[in-house]
Amino acid sequence: MLSFLARTMVKPISLVKPVSLVKLPGRYLAHQEGLPRLPVPPLQQTLERYMQVLQPIVSQEEWNHTEKLVDEFRSPGGVGERLQKGLERRARKTKNWLSDWWLQTAYLEYRLPVVVHSSPGCVLPKQDFVDRQGQLRFAAKLIEGVLDFKSMVANETLPVEYLRGKPLCMNQYYSILSSCRIPGPKRDSVINYEQTKKPPTHITVVHNFQFFELDVYNSDGTPLTSDQIFTQLEKIWNTSLQTNKEPIGILTSNHRNSWAKAYNNLIKDKTNKESVKTIQRSIFTVCLDAPIPRVSDELYRSRVAAQMLHGGGSRWNTGNRWFDKTLQFIIAEDGSCGLIYEHAPSEGLPIVALLDYVVEYTKKEELVRSPMIPLPMPKKLRFNITPEIKNDIEKAKQNINIMVHDLDIKVFVFTHFGKNFPKLEKLSPDAFIQVALQLAYYRMYSCVCSTYESASLRMFHLGRTDTIRSASVDSFAFVHAVDDPDKQNQEKVELLRKAVQAHRAYTDMAISGQAIDRHLLGLKLQAIEDLVSMPEIFMDTSFAVALHFKLSTSQVPSKTDCVMCYGPVVPDGYGVCYNPMDDHINFAVSAFNSCAETNAARLAHYLEQALLEMQNLIQCTPKSKL
Repeated sequence: MLSFLARTMVKPISLVKPVSLVKLPGRYLAHQEGLPRLPVPPLQQTLERYMQVLQPIVSQEEWNHTEKLVDEFRSPGGVGERLQKGLERRARKTKNWLSDWWLQTAYLEYRLPVVVHSSPGCVLPKQDFVDRQGQLRFAAKLIEGVLDFKSMVANETLPVEYLRGKPLCMNQYYSILSSCRIPGPKRDSVINYEQTKKPPTHITVVHNFQFFELDVYNSDGTPLTSDQIFTQLEKIWNTSLQTNKEPIGILTSNHRNSWAKAYNNLIKDKTNKESVKTIQRSIFTVCLDAPIPRVSDELYRSRVAAQMLHGGGSRWNTGNRWFDKTLQFIIAEDGSCGLIYEHAPSEGLPIVALLDYVVEYTKKEELVRSPMIPLPMPKKLRFNITPEIKNDIEKAKQNINIMVHDLDIKVFVFTHFGKNFPKLEKLSPDAFIQVALQLAYYRMYSCVCSTYESASLRMFHLGRTDTIRSASVDSFAFVHAVDDPDKQNQEKVELLRKAVQAHRAYTDMAISGQAIDRHLLGLKLQAIEDLVSMPEIFMDTSFAVALHFKLSTSQVPSKTDCVMCYGPVVPDGYGVCYNPMDDHINFAVSAFNSCAETNAARLAHYLEQALLEMQNLIQCTPKSKL
């Protein structure tokens, strides 16, 4: 399978309000239309690079076989040229030749549960409240902050982001609020209700498995203040004290085909249909969670990460979610908090930029207390539970509990140095970390594996991601040389620097639309669309190995001292996400307990050792010799 957890690798963006707070209608559209279109890379270039990336991850025999298939595929007048021309025609006719295909194949046709397998979570710093009042006050301030951010989106005053002096596509910011995934029997869909004639003015709040519609705007269109929101949240809390309710939200954690069947059962009832529609239409969801079980400080962050990803199972907070909602902010009574987002509309960076903005907003002092105008009671959403729906819920409980026990996750802070150290050595911090990951994996398994790191294509109109392939000829040369007693430190450092530079070069290639993975996917999908027989290059063992990403990685940098997390994309693989701060690095490593060969804590240990060893190599080798 392709690595469907496409994520973003870009520097953190400072989102501050622009000088103009006046609505700027048309600004977004004008900006978007001015962006370049995603190119279709030259066929020969992609095929040559494909053969290069296969070298460290397949046997010589497999490589030789693939070389013959590639030569046949790229022969003049052959199937490769025909598919390439088809892609080029598609690129001329569409705003982005890849975006619709990617949305469908990577997300909407993906049938595994979005929980763990697709939706990333984010662990925010622990808040210092320890009771219900603190929880609700923080939640109210967070809601007010998101609404403030939403006003910039609605007024089209959101600052345009730039990467290396080039403007980036801002479309994802306009897709994450008021949107929801809708289950289908073979393919899901995503609806953005902000684009409808009557955009929503409410959010969903869920507590003790019970859902509420909370209007967050006054009749004159102004947003409620945090004081007013706090009052409304208290009403919700007091109305939802009973916990003996069916956890209807747990249905959204199921396999997509199972959820689609249960969904059709659920909405046969008119009341249920209206309640579901209210959740789907809401601007976002706030989950007021029960406190997570007490654990040691060492285990705390890992336990919170698991809560963000899956809610802890049927006995804890999984029923306190609607996993199809694009944005769900999670605030527990013990001060743990974060977010989980449904991945189809957006990569990680716009989500983290929103989080950075909101976290800063929550720190603002209240200058003026709001006048307490009586507000209507938030509407509790009712569900009629038939025996059939009850049965669906019980099955979903069983399935999520299996998933919860299977997820092995380790969140840790590497405290010895942060991104400042590689920068001082004139090395890319991201590339340095990626090479360390290659060394850690090699130490564990005595081989390297196909490694995915996401690269942003947001320099292009409607751009999503492509793949940076971290397992390269140069990284393999370095990790193979580290333990070679016949090699001097000077040579090892030269190989390290070469590996880091090679990764940086591949990154530059990827963000400029010249990487291989999305191009190969496009050629394959073009073949399916043209109803020609599938070319052998895509049926080859090497192609399967190349797409079996045992390391699925992502840098998601943030100004906030947080870290994103997600599950592995293959049964025998790892998910690794990291946020490099100036003097430390936050890591989240995941694996599946059902695979005897993988262990998240073990990879975390080897990763820490690899980073220290690489630092030591550089520091102990005189610069004059480099």
